[in-house]
Amino acid sequence: MSEAKRVGTPRTLTAEAALDLLDQYGCGKIQFSGHNDALYERHLLFDDIIDPVAAGARERFDAAARSVRDVLSQRWVETERTYRRENPKQIYYLSMEFLIGRSLSNNVNNLLLDPFVRRAVEHRDLDWPHMLEQEPDAGLGNGGLGRLAACFLDSMATMQLPAMGYGLRYEYGMFKQSIEDGWQHERPDHWLRRHDPWEVPRPHETVEVKLGCSLELHGGSLLPVAGRPCTLIGVPFDRPVIAYGGKTINSLRLWGAAAHHYFGFQEFSHGDFVGALSESLAAHTLTRVLYPDDSTELGQELRSLQEYFLVACSLADLVRRFRRDNAEWEKLPDKVAIQLNDTHPTMAVPELMRILLDDAHLGWEEAWDLTRRSLAYTNHTLLPEALEKWPIHFFKQILPRHLEIIFEINRRFLDDVRRRYPGDEERVARLSLIEEGPEDKVRMANLAIVGSHSTNGVSEIHSELLHKVTVKDLAEMFPERFNNKTNGITPRRWLLLANPELSATITGVIGDSWMTDLSQLTKLRPLANDKAFRSAFRKAKRDAKSRFTDWLRSAWDETVDPDTIFDCQVKRIHEYKRQLLNALRIIVLYNRLRQNPGLEMPPRTFFFAGKAAPAYHLAKLIIKFINNLAGTIDGDPVTRGRLKSRVSSRLQCFTGRAPDPRLRRLQPDLNCRLRSERHEQHEIHDERRADSWHARWGNHRNGE
Repeated sequence: MSEAKRVGTPRTLTAEAALDLLDQYGCGKIQFSGHNDALYERHLLFDDIIDPVAAGARERFDAAARSVRDVLSQRWVETERTYRRENPKQIYYLSMEFLIGRSLSNNVNNLLLDPFVRRAVEHRDLDWPHMLEQEPDAGLGNGGLGRLAACFLDSMATMQLPAMGYGLRYEYGMFKQSIEDGWQHERPDHWLRRHDPWEVPRPHETVEVKLGCSLELHGGSLLPVAGRPCTLIGVPFDRPVIAYGGKTINSLRLWGAAAHHYFGFQEFSHGDFVGALSESLAAHTLTRVLYPDDSTELGQELRSLQEYFLVACSLADLVRRFRRDNAEWEKLPDKVAIQLNDTHPTMAVPELMRILLDDAHLGWEEAWDLTRRSLAYTNHTLLPEALEKWPIHFFKQILPRHLEIIFEINRRFLDDVRRRYPGDEERVARLSLIEEGPEDKVRMANLAIVGSHSTNGVSEIHSELLHKVTVKDLAEMFPERFNNKTNGITPRRWLLLANPELSATITGVIGDSWMTDLSQLTKLRPLANDKAFRSAFRKAKRDAKSRFTDWLRSAWDETVDPDTIFDCQVKRIHEYKRQLLNALRIIVLYNRLRQNPGLEMPPRTFFFAGKAAPAYHLAKLIIKFINNLAGTIDGDPVTRGRLKSRVSSRLQCFTGRAPDPRLRRLQPDLNCRLRSERHEQHEIHDERRADSWHARWGNHRNGE
């Protein structure tokens, strides 16, 4: 069902029609800005204790963001109140990544607050683009998997679906990237260095996570200590997920890790000042970094601990919510839908079984039925080697009860396999949840498929290859569980906000219903030969390219001709993303021009931007190679003006906003995530594992 059919289309507001907008969101007659009692001015004065006239850009951003949060806050509370009253079935979306980007402009857009913001900017003579640049890009995601999760949350809110996202509150993102002498260099991305105005801590809703070992810091490494069970605390931080039109405000709940005893008073009293904080430091390390380098066993242990911590916190929270309004456990699948975004949250299978067996005291058959009907799994990874497999000794040391449950699931499952395929022990070995070898491992993808009622790929060809190649035996065993859900995007962020002029051109000819129902764009087909529309479309495209090249020249002193063909590849640097193949294409074009300088060829500018994982040496070499190639092309008079290549993290900073004469003052953060990333039909994201099996990738068919 389209979003428009679910919620209707919010009207496009003029400044006059929006006068009662604050009333609509429950904020009474308080003004957004314009006098000393207005939201924006009060936040500057009472939060930062600063004269509004003397406020810097960051203080102005904080005040604007908090003002927007004030506008939505009562609606946020009312949404939760409605869910409590109606007790509907709720969606819980578990993901290790949420690539949400910056929030201020997106939230202003979805709340239809543009008229208020425009008046405030004009009245206070504010540098709005500069204020937007003060917001750090949330270090909660890395690639297409995280962007898909963010788009899902946006769409579910707009469709008025009761839904909550669950993730981890990483203190640091991947890293900040700079290019020096053609090579990538990494620096810490401490995006939470200053308070995030969007998050709301919920210390009264903390949960306990029990481990079969303790965590200690030794020589800078986080080490599990066997035989000493411990309890971690999951502290929730909520962020608003705003529907377009602002009627529904769902939540993204992020878990921060804390120690049960955060300060050792006795150690401190005896002079061990560092030891007094060691337990707290060890706990905080768990959610310190997005995707720690797992090329070592210590990194793998931390990664698996992160995944379990996400699952344990989230299931404890959603079960608490379920039990708050439902007394009968058999209603769980009717009230709870848990979506696992890739294999990372697969521990939800044994964790939910543990809750139903040990806490609810249900029998195995009933617990297994409830677990399977409550869980669903989205697969993003076609490469068999990239499907997560965790060593058995991790479980023995950290989660022994979960290992018992996994072994029992596997025993019962393989009994079913043998009954269905008698004598086919090779098939049994392939289907087993345990991969036997020099070191036995748990196959997390197999566990996710066996323990859920639905497995989907994220594009038609991806789902077909998943079914016929990657997990062929499981698909034959459970054909009814496999389906396809092609990745979608939110048109609000990726068209309305990203390209306002093109959006206005489209709205001018077909209306604004496309903002909540992208299929409405089919109404443009009859206009394909309309001269006026084609002219307006070309103008919007040319103006966008001009704004971009003006920004490059103003902010970075780079000159690019907007009338050349732009060929952009802006995404993570990875072998399967084929940046190297694109570079070889540039070499072919370059050689053609060298051999025949008179060759008719439209002038082209190639843009590359993206990050290579720090341990992914070949990807970093690709960055260096493309930079060297760019230098060769730029230095050749034969190709000058006809072929140009640029490799930079700078492309990730462009806001796409309307041109502003004050734009020259911008100092963008080099770590800003992708603003113009091509939408990926599917995602193979675990390049950090790549070093051990890159040589086998040449034969991989990944569906692109």
